[in-house]
Amino acid sequence: MEQQRGLYRQQFEHDNCGIGAVVNITGQKSHETVANALTIVEKLEHRAGKDAEGKTGDGVGILLQISHSFFKNTCDSLGVFLGEEGTYGVGMFFFPREERKRKQAKRMFEVIVKKEGMKFLGWRNVPIDETVLGARAKDCMPYIMQGFIEKPKKVEKGLAFDRKLYVIRRIFEQSNEDTYVVSLSSRTIVYKGMFLVGQLRLFFQDLQAESYKSAIALVHSRFSTNTNPSWERAHPNRLMVHNGEINTIKGNVDKMTAREETMESSLWENEFHKILPVVNTEGSDSAMLDNTLEFLTMSGMPLPLAVMVLVPEPWANNQTLSQEVRDFYQYYATMMEPWDGPASILFSDGEVMGAILDRNGLRPSRYYITTDGNLILSSEVGVLSILPEKIAKKERLHPGKMLLVDTKIGKVFSDEEIKQYYAKQQPYGEWLDSNLVELKSLKIPNEKVEEYEKDQRKQLQKAFGYRYEEYRESIRNMAFHGAESIASMGIDTPLSVFSSEHQPLFHYFKQLFAQVTNPPIDAIREEIVTSTTIYVGKDGNILEEKPENCQVLKINNPILTNTDLLKIKNMKQEGFQVAVVPITYYKSSKLEKALEYVFVQVDKAYRDGANILILSDRGVDENHLAIPSLLAVSAVHQHLVKTKKRTELAVILESGEPREVHHFATLLGYGASAVNPYLAQETIKQLIEDGMLEKDYYAAVEDYNNAVLHGIVKIASKMGISTIQSYQGAQIFEAIGISEEVIQRYFTGTVSRIGGITLKDIEEDVKKRHSEAFDPLGQPVDLALDSIGGHKMRSQGEEHRYNPQTIHLLQQAVQRGDYAMFKQYSALVDQEDTGYLRSLLEFQYPEKGVPISEVESAKSIVKRFKTGAMSYGSISEEAHEALAIAMNRLHGKSNTGEGGESEERLDSRGRKEDRCSSIKQVASGRFGVTSRYLVSADEIQIKMAQGAKPGEGGHLPAKKVYPWIAKTRHSTAGVSLISPPPHHDIYSIEDLAQLIYDLKNANDKAAISVKLVSEAGVGTVAAGVAKAGAEVILVAGYDGGTGAAPKSSIQHAGLPWELGLAETHQTLIQNGLRDKIRLETDGKLMSGRDVAVAALLGAEEFGFATAP
Repeated sequence: MEQQRGLYRQQFEHDNCGIGAVVNITGQKSHETVANALTIVEKLEHRAGKDAEGKTGDGVGILLQISHSFFKNTCDSLGVFLGEEGTYGVGMFFFPREERKRKQAKRMFEVIVKKEGMKFLGWRNVPIDETVLGARAKDCMPYIMQGFIEKPKKVEKGLAFDRKLYVIRRIFEQSNEDTYVVSLSSRTIVYKGMFLVGQLRLFFQDLQAESYKSAIALVHSRFSTNTNPSWERAHPNRLMVHNGEINTIKGNVDKMTAREETMESSLWENEFHKILPVVNTEGSDSAMLDNTLEFLTMSGMPLPLAVMVLVPEPWANNQTLSQEVRDFYQYYATMMEPWDGPASILFSDGEVMGAILDRNGLRPSRYYITTDGNLILSSEVGVLSILPEKIAKKERLHPGKMLLVDTKIGKVFSDEEIKQYYAKQQPYGEWLDSNLVELKSLKIPNEKVEEYEKDQRKQLQKAFGYRYEEYRESIRNMAFHGAESIASMGIDTPLSVFSSEHQPLFHYFKQLFAQVTNPPIDAIREEIVTSTTIYVGKDGNILEEKPENCQVLKINNPILTNTDLLKIKNMKQEGFQVAVVPITYYKSSKLEKALEYVFVQVDKAYRDGANILILSDRGVDENHLAIPSLLAVSAVHQHLVKTKKRTELAVILESGEPREVHHFATLLGYGASAVNPYLAQETIKQLIEDGMLEKDYYAAVEDYNNAVLHGIVKIASKMGISTIQSYQGAQIFEAIGISEEVIQRYFTGTVSRIGGITLKDIEEDVKKRHSEAFDPLGQPVDLALDSIGGHKMRSQGEEHRYNPQTIHLLQQAVQRGDYAMFKQYSALVDQEDTGYLRSLLEFQYPEKGVPISEVESAKSIVKRFKTGAMSYGSISEEAHEALAIAMNRLHGKSNTGEGGESEERLDSRGRKEDRCSSIKQVASGRFGVTSRYLVSADEIQIKMAQGAKPGEGGHLPAKKVYPWIAKTRHSTAGVSLISPPPHHDIYSIEDLAQLIYDLKNANDKAAISVKLVSEAGVGTVAAGVAKAGAEVILVAGYDGGTGAAPKSSIQHAGLPWELGLAETHQTLIQNGLRDKIRLETDGKLMSGRDVAVAALLGAEEFGFATAP
């Protein structure tokens, strides 16, 4: 079961790795192949993790062919008599150490083998040397055994026999939770465990035997963010090793679960139920990918084809690919969304060995082919000493490309050869031409789009909770400029659960993002790898290639115009049936009952043959309320997943509620295939009628839709996701302020660690908004939209921590040196109703305090204070220098930000007026980063993310790049400067470890700091950062300041520092790393109480930016 300790969740774990393979191309088995593979993994020590004591590794393993001569000789001496090569299967088992449980598990396995019509031959204790293990590995070491099964005579060797063994393993796994089956195959075997890289060959004596021979060897060294890994989570998996992360794993797994009802294969006959569920949801993302890959392969899909289907290259915008290959990819895209994320995958079934790189190429893989017929692949060159004259070819894997070695026929296949081969297996292009329907090709029906009068629009805007700022700024700006609004200074308003303004449900969900373990992607620079296309309709049977599989509707932009939706509603093409399910309910009814009725209607639509479901809240009037659209979409999505109908029905939303980019992102993230924001588009018409938007209506709607789409692509890219198809249903959010009951029932699988509103509270909000539009007594109502001051403060609007009163008191207090006035300021910002998590915390004072003489002095405490990272260029030279001078006088630390620092200031170190910042930041743009810059630092901070816009880069416009700023940044005046979202030399933990090492060599006296942003799982990322060699970790809150960022990032990305800091502190303690790290936090620290709370939650140092 999943572990939960404090704020830590096992699902937060990440791992990066080193991988390698040695293959004899002609299939000649030798012990040299095994030995060379072990040497490779030993050379990848810098890509492997270890515990705090440095004695236990995060995981190391090797996948080999079964060595027939070795096992034949070994088993003969044990009285276990094996037949010819390929006529028996070998299982590697991690049994419980408790003898009673072990005997019980072994007996159960033997019974299952017999019941499945096969003969169990015997057991073998695997020879090991546990003296090489560290204490942690030894404490949880399983009892390791091998079991042998005879092939029935009527079953063919190879895949057919392995299919039978797969069934046995799945039955056993579902009936025994205490035993882990490492591998069970007639062709391959896996040796793995919690080792340091040098311990693998020492621990398993089989690997030292010269008689153990193989032509294929895959190796893997794991670098986990968590130092409580397990023997089971080490790689290789059963078919693959994986360096990377699958960012879309939640959506992928949900859809695979639903496909269990629709997938059919004659190979399984009456055995399909025995192997379900396909995916073990308690495994890692790599293990779940391996589960799916194994299932597809055992169901008859060739292994290379299965890999291409799950991890496709970016084909949609790549005109260099042949039309045949593009047709092949599009055919399979209609049935399987990409398993997206940085990944270098090596795979083998014992006959072929292949490798593939993710569509962005975010993991390194290089290979040599030698003159003596070997292929050697690894995360980097230099892992084996090979004479130059023996190298026939050296190359690297390219983004989205594949390499394949077939040892049966003795050939290396290039990417082009592999894909052309599979692309020609069926007439995919003809199938698509006959079955795939494009939205743009549908005829506009002879039916008028429903429109509203001005007062009707206003009533609906009030009922759906529109605000004046959204009308005047967000919607107008997107319709006019075709881009999302930009804002600055961060956010200082309450969390939605604390707000008095009845925030929409969308705002209770915070966007997650990639940091350290995998990079965000640059959606602008890497546009060729992104795709906004989605496919709507019933998924075909992916296990059987046939034309009707691709009978779906292709939509290039999932933000639909009213005309687009009208076309879909009136589809008459064969194979498509559309049903509209209202998500409105009578005002005297209850929301819970309304949702239940929606489920009934959905099930009826399914039984009636519908494969496109439109959830519609048109029809809101004085008697009918709308179910919040996000609640309706997610509830239906989860209902369909749980009833295994999800891939039978596409869900399209027709709603008046969504209007902001974040709204659409959550709707797609929780299962909608497409969204028609009919009221937002009606609002654009109103803007034009009111003279606030001088633009053609249809052009304005198109620009608005494109702005929303680009915003969603950017949000997805922050998590390293390239395609909307993969983002759909992936649930890349954390909920803050929603009760556990609502989350479990309607948003299943969403991370939520702070409870809050119930379904009844959500219903009350709906009723309140409705009553503002339609008076219950039929009286006239004020239909003017409220201005709540969500970003810019308004009187009688949203509470702001920075307001005229607090700003005035703070400025006057410090200018006058008036401590009494500062206390007034502190009393205001520390009020319980300020809407921050920390305002809910109360101090537990002991009965007797300690003498003030025993408390750390103010002079000492101030040394823990730092300024936030504000770059020269984003603030003026005078302000930047004043902060440095002040902090140097106080013996605190100022931070340069990412804009560098002038030579003159570097020269001022140690002078009376010391203008040199103590902390030198190294950000993704590396502006002004020179050796001299680094040598002048007391602390070097690697910025992985920024609180106000995590997962995004920065932009200094050309007009702000003055000659003196250009000089400091070592750039050209008048040329805009871009900081990309990722560091292009940090795509993983081991890359970060390399940069830390390099910076330490540049300045061995400086502490190395890494800046992270609070989100679900930041604690496990921080554990990985600590293992990478950092000395300071900053966990920034989402509410920090910024010079400029999209409004959706400022308001909806990241979490409060209270959660991230506490999680990081707890996780580091659990992993024995806390004493190796100084923890720091920042993000709207505004008073002494804030600092005290941060200290109690684990912080030792504190950053301030907006207030100074």
